Amino acid sequence: MASEEASLRALESLMTEFFHDCTTNERKREIEELLNNFAQQIGAWRFCLYFLSSTRNDYVMMYSLTVFENLINKMWLGVPSQDKMEIRGCLPKLLLAHHKTLPYFIRNKLCKVIVDIGRQDWPMFYHDFFTNILQLIQSPVTTPLGLIMLKTTSEELACPREDLSVARKEELRKLLLDQVQTVLGLLTGILETVWDKHSVTAATPPPSPTSGESGDLLSNLLQSPSSAKLLNQPIPILDVESEYICSLALECLAHLFSWIPLSASITPSLLTTIFHFARFGCDIRARKMASVNGSSQNCVLGQERGRLGVLAMSCINELMSKNCVPMEFEEYLLRMFQQTFYLLQKITKDNNAHTVKSRLEELDESYVEKFTDFLRLFVSVHLRRIESYSQFPVVEFLTLLFKYTFHQPTHEGYFSCLDIWTLFLDYLTSKIKSRLGDKEAVLNRYEDALVLLLTEVLNRIQFRYNQAQLEELDDETLDDDQQTEWQRYLRQSLEVVAKVMELLPTHAFSTLFPVLQDNLEVYLGLQQFIVTSGSGHRLNITAENDCRRLHCSLRDLSSLLQAAGRLAEYFIGDVFAARFNDALTVVERLVKVTLYGSQIKLYNIETAVPSVLKPDLIDVHAQSLAALQAYSHWLAQYCSEAHRQNTQQFVTLISTTMDAITPLISTKVQDKLLLSACHLLVSLATTVRPVFLISIPAVQKVFNRITDASAQRLVDKAQVLVCRALSNILLLPWPNLPENEQQWPVRSINHASLISALSRDYRDLKPSAITLQRKVPLDDTKVIIHQTLSVLEDIVENISGESTKSRQICYQSLQESVQVSLALFPAFIHQSDVTDEMLSFFLTLFRGLRVQMGVPFTEQIIQTFLNMFTREQLAESILHEGSTGCRVVEKFLKILQVVVQEPGQVFKPFLPSIIALCMEQVYPIIAEAFGQSFLQPDIHLFKQNLFYLETLNAKQKLYHKKIFRTTMLFQFVNVLLQVLVHKSHDLLQEEIGIAIYNMASVDFDGFFAAFLPEFLTGCDGVDANQKNVLGRNFKMDRDLPSFTQNVHRLVNDLQMSVFCPAFLAQDHEGRERPKDGSLRGSELSPGDARSRRLGEWRAPAPALLLPAPQLLHWRSAKTSRRAHVPPSDQARRGGSCGSGSPRGCQPLHPSRTCRRRFPPARTWGQGRLRPTHTPARNTTLDAPCSCSRALAGSPSLRAESKLLGPGVRAPLSPRHPGHFPCWKPSGQPQFPDL
Repeated sequence: MASEEASLRALESLMTEFFHDCTTNERKREIEELLNNFAQQIGAWRFCLYFLSSTRNDYVMMYSLTVFENLINKMWLGVPSQDKMEIRGCLPKLLLAHHKTLPYFIRNKLCKVIVDIGRQDWPMFYHDFFTNILQLIQSPVTTPLGLIMLKTTSEELACPREDLSVARKEELRKLLLDQVQTVLGLLTGILETVWDKHSVTAATPPPSPTSGESGDLLSNLLQSPSSAKLLNQPIPILDVESEYICSLALECLAHLFSWIPLSASITPSLLTTIFHFARFGCDIRARKMASVNGSSQNCVLGQERGRLGVLAMSCINELMSKNCVPMEFEEYLLRMFQQTFYLLQKITKDNNAHTVKSRLEELDESYVEKFTDFLRLFVSVHLRRIESYSQFPVVEFLTLLFKYTFHQPTHEGYFSCLDIWTLFLDYLTSKIKSRLGDKEAVLNRYEDALVLLLTEVLNRIQFRYNQAQLEELDDETLDDDQQTEWQRYLRQSLEVVAKVMELLPTHAFSTLFPVLQDNLEVYLGLQQFIVTSGSGHRLNITAENDCRRLHCSLRDLSSLLQAAGRLAEYFIGDVFAARFNDALTVVERLVKVTLYGSQIKLYNIETAVPSVLKPDLIDVHAQSLAALQAYSHWLAQYCSEAHRQNTQQFVTLISTTMDAITPLISTKVQDKLLLSACHLLVSLATTVRPVFLISIPAVQKVFNRITDASAQRLVDKAQVLVCRALSNILLLPWPNLPENEQQWPVRSINHASLISALSRDYRDLKPSAITLQRKVPLDDTKVIIHQTLSVLEDIVENISGESTKSRQICYQSLQESVQVSLALFPAFIHQSDVTDEMLSFFLTLFRGLRVQMGVPFTEQIIQTFLNMFTREQLAESILHEGSTGCRVVEKFLKILQVVVQEPGQVFKPFLPSIIALCMEQVYPIIAEAFGQSFLQPDIHLFKQNLFYLETLNAKQKLYHKKIFRTTMLFQFVNVLLQVLVHKSHDLLQEEIGIAIYNMASVDFDGFFAAFLPEFLTGCDGVDANQKNVLGRNFKMDRDLPSFTQNVHRLVNDLQMSVFCPAFLAQDHEGRERPKDGSLRGSELSPGDARSRRLGEWRAPAPALLLPAPQLLHWRSAKTSRRAHVPPSDQARRGGSCGSGSPRGCQPLHPSRTCRRRFPPARTWGQGRLRPTHTPARNTTLDAPCSCSRALAGSPSLRAESKLLGPGVRAPLSPRHPGHFPCWKPSGQPQFPDL
């Protein structure tokens, strides 16, 4: 006892030193190694048991519990049965004796350790495990402890980790399911008892104007008056202990509901009780009562009671998330919806004391989030199921949802509610499309709600009505979707507007257009405030209030212009004639606005607040152009009508639009405005295609601007867009005109002139000047090539799908530039960036104009490429830094693919050369890269290449090819199985399983008879008997679902083998393993031969060096016995165990242990993955010690930061990613003096 006491004091000193701020990382690693070595030895648990019962040092207790956790989860099979029985008896007694005084995180950790024992031994060897938990719950003194044990049991047994076999997992789940009805009954009883007890003693609140309000809505939502009366009862005030017990019970229910199926075990009584507690989250009066009734403790209770409501809503949402609902449970669902919407009515009730928004602001934010989650689940999963019930009023629900949405106190809450409305509108749209006969009846039912929604959403995006909230939105920082917070807000709002427009187009237009018109009048009226100054034009609005109002009006106009553009698709097609006047009104206003902005040049005007108003003016102008572009398809349909009617109105619209665009195509215009104008020009030229477009003076002006060599070039993107538009004007056939009226000769001449002007500098480049004389600097040459080829490639790409005549004219214009490109190609073969652009251009040519190029020239191009791309050049391109080189090879192969896919005999002579190139130079590189990629940690690369393999198999039967079958098939299967076992790409489990099935299905007999035994033979860490069991358990099913399930079962059991190192065909207690691999049978008697043999291998008592004057040997009478270690093992460990002293025996280093657990690194094709663990001893001094995650990594210690402080480290992480300690019998350990 004195020795144990001294060891405890020394350990406390060691732990204090470990966590001291002045302790170096090197010293911490030494302490960590020491403690890890001690923890890996059987017998250490006895001292840890003493420490737990004798110390109050949190670090020592956590370390001791971690030793138990490692023993149970990793070495339990090697622990003698008597020791197991002692542990199963001592730990629960320790918990019962000290649970009220232990820190909560130590108590939770101890509970988890006991549950781990149950996970291994219940019910065969720990038959009273669950019975004890039920008894704890039923005893008033230990109810909280029992609930903690129950929750931990649900977490650890219902969803266990990979260190259990599939059979054991299924057994545990079945055992738990057998107990569900009893458990739910106990939890219901606890909650009902607490509620009833405090309801009786609660003081009756004084009458208030709002008490007893139920109204027609409530009677509609609730099926019976008694339900309404029950839910209108005052909420009781709970004491601290009762609230704690109820919180634990609700947490248990939430986790149970996450995995148990919907069944009769979930009774109406339980659901009603949960809803009672859900009221805690939304009842403000109860929280005020706590502050009125005296002490500060009551005030704290009033603030914390919202947590009960959050937990109750978590339970409800777990039930709501289940899409598969049995028929007998639908009535329960209806009752749940009715009761929840009673709560929704309470939340959204407006009275003299509280507005809806103030009420939501006072509620717990987590409660509001849970309630929003419930509404989303209801609409997305259950609305179609519940809408048919006559007693559930959907329209009244939408009324409550409307109030709830537009009184949200936060932007995120509002976004979430908009998502719910989007789900509802999608549901309504699909319902109408499937029931066209009832369309009017359905729309009439929801019309008022939809119009109200549309109006309010439009108001919410306008500063005129919602300035305070909109100014809080960030319009600078981009999120992962490359949107600012403001853009996201506007986009989601406009999506709702568009979906309502699809359902109610007339109402939507009549709501939107007057608002748009009002803001347009403000914008068009700015001209009267423009004055001339010495430096140009200035907007003579200077008063601060006027500038603020103008800013808000311009922001609103920009938003409404986007809304108008978003609705363009609902004016075309079959409804073009019916909605023609509305669309014409919008387009005319947009044309007028764009011309107005271009003529008075508001984008260049001086303002009193240039940092605010100038961006607003630019944005309005750009949005007006974008909105007009959205109506290009409407204009195209109008063009067809105008051609038949010869109307001047259409000509005026197009001409005026061009007058608005032309001034903006200039280098002096801001890029945002310039690009908007260019996109509109492209749409007019490509989509609308009016015959008279080329004759409009404004278009002629753009032609002259682009072909003028002295004119300053636009930014690259704008230059490409304008050139595309001008080319399309000349190349695309005019609609509704016969071939003989298309004026092809004139258009061909004009197009040749355009291309000649655009490629002037490019055609002057000579290969000899580049390779020898370098007359033109290389960088300048690259700029010319980039600018020209980007334009030409875009022109070809946009004409590739058009008529033969258009493509013929295009190639005639490009012919000289194509020949120059082919001549320049060899000179730039080592410049991967230039080669990439040239190959991209040629690939576009082959896809769009290969017929026009003709066979001789195509042969010349292909032969040039084949000569240039040698194996060395391919390797150089692939190894080029960055992705450019790989793109070069990829585009080269795509060109060859286009050639090979060409029908007919034209390119047949190239087939031998192309096949030889691929088989001898390309495919070997690709095959090697494929194999190596499956050993890389990059999951995106793995997924991509797995997809390519599967695609090749689907299209070309790759797995059935003889060469793949005989040399690669089972190597790929081997690697994929190793990846599953290693858990390195768990997100792709399903895809990997399907790929393994597709490969195995080529030769199922070979897979079952040859591959599977060979694979198991190569698995480390599993003995021969277990390999036989794993092989027998793999069923020979040949359908996809069964086969993949068997694969995952095998993988799980192999993972358990790697995780738990002490595996034998029979476990160390002598229990026989049945054929399914689980443990059954009774424990052997002490006299059993196998038991005696195992006893000879029992480990000696562990020894641990502590900072004491002498080495302390931790021994006890029960564990102090010499171990008989075979000489071979002694030699392997590098030590000897003489009869006198154990000083030659050294403990197994943790890093060596880890390496023994992983298969060794090998090259691809041998089916093993490289170990990823790096031992702690290799950690640099600057890096945190590998043990620093130990305490923080424990699930029960997430709130321990106050105890440990920042940067605290602790030894022996229970789930250290690299530690797989394997107990091996050894001599008495001895540690050097530290």
